[in-house]
Amino acid sequence: MPTILQKYGGSSVADADRIKHVARRISRSYEGGNKVVAVVSAMGDTTDHLIDLAHQVSPSPAPREMDLLLSTGELISCTLVAMALHELGHQAVSLSGGQAGIQTDAAHTRARITGLDPKRIQRELEQGRIVIVAGFQGVTEDMDVTTLGRGASDLTAVALAIGLGAERCEIYTDVEGIHTADPRLVPGARKLKEIGFDEMLELANYGAKMQPRSIELAAAYNMPVLVSSTFVEAPGTLIHGGAAMEVRNKVAGVAADRNVAKITVLGVPDRPGIAASVFEPLARVGISVDTIVQNASVERLTDLTFTTTRTDAQRAMEVVEPVAREIGARGCASAQDLAKVSIVGTGMQNAPGYAATMFRALYEAGINIEMITTSEIRITCIIAEAKVPEAVRALHDAFQLEKE
Repeated sequence: MPTILQKYGGSSVADADRIKHVARRISRSYEGGNKVVAVVSAMGDTTDHLIDLAHQVSPSPAPREMDLLLSTGELISCTLVAMALHELGHQAVSLSGGQAGIQTDAAHTRARITGLDPKRIQRELEQGRIVIVAGFQGVTEDMDVTTLGRGASDLTAVALAIGLGAERCEIYTDVEGIHTADPRLVPGARKLKEIGFDEMLELANYGAKMQPRSIELAAAYNMPVLVSSTFVEAPGTLIHGGAAMEVRNKVAGVAADRNVAKITVLGVPDRPGIAASVFEPLARVGISVDTIVQNASVERLTDLTFTTTRTDAQRAMEVVEPVAREIGARGCASAQDLAKVSIVGTGMQNAPGYAATMFRALYEAGINIEMITTSEIRITCIIAEAKVPEAVRALHDAFQLEKE
């Protein structure tokens, strides 16, 4: 009997009616002769509400307590889905991440999975039960609850699919699959039938609606991931390790990320070791840095600019400002009204013209480029956040992504 691993996002379980709908979908899979494990996210905006509530109580909530608080959102969802399955006449059991065997390190609010022991899940499946798992969480060796970072129910689902030997991981959400751009910004955006892990990882890292670490894990274990709609019976998008024929030799999609802040260290002395002095303290506190630009030296002084997430910006400034004083820089400045817009596609490798087309499209839309970063299959521009809708539409049109 095959094992089916499904994941339902927050919009899929946003209220009682949607929870009942999800239960009926799970029921159909089970009645089709499958063992079924379903991972669920917190209902709708529950996580945001809990974060706001925590900050009303404490300006700087303790990370351990924050994790325990946020884990309750997924627990509510998984217990309610199990109850809905009971009403349909099925045996179902809800499990926390720890009960499901997800082991993590102790990096609260951004923990990483260190191990998986799915024996409890397997035992429940052998007894004919449907298993509902709370996403986004695990436990440390000391049994402290941790969370895996925003959107990490995807990661939970992929990890369990691998651990349970499922043929693929099915992600159900409020869209019909992966599109060439956000359909809310580009009504003509086209759903992709398939996309490779590399392209999907770049899109996810730069704003597409998938958790990047889940794609990294799926790629490492060659676990295919199907992204489809909870509410519409339609084929989704298969993310896999083979070559995606329909996007070969062209741009696969446009992604936008609004969670961007820019920090500039002004008047940095131009001498060896300065970059390490700035970025090592950021790494020690777990702050990821993306685009880095260092201007040409004038009178042995330069400006060093980098981007991070807006959520990490204040903490990054707290780390960098004392470092700037120590190295003799003039000071620091930050900007948080920025965004990234990216084009991604394996067809960009060793082919001219993509950057020129992108820059021309943004220029003709009246959009200024503040910074540029690239990989082999991606070009990213840092722009004003207010210009994201126009930028995405301009790039989608420039590369004719509405066409097959």
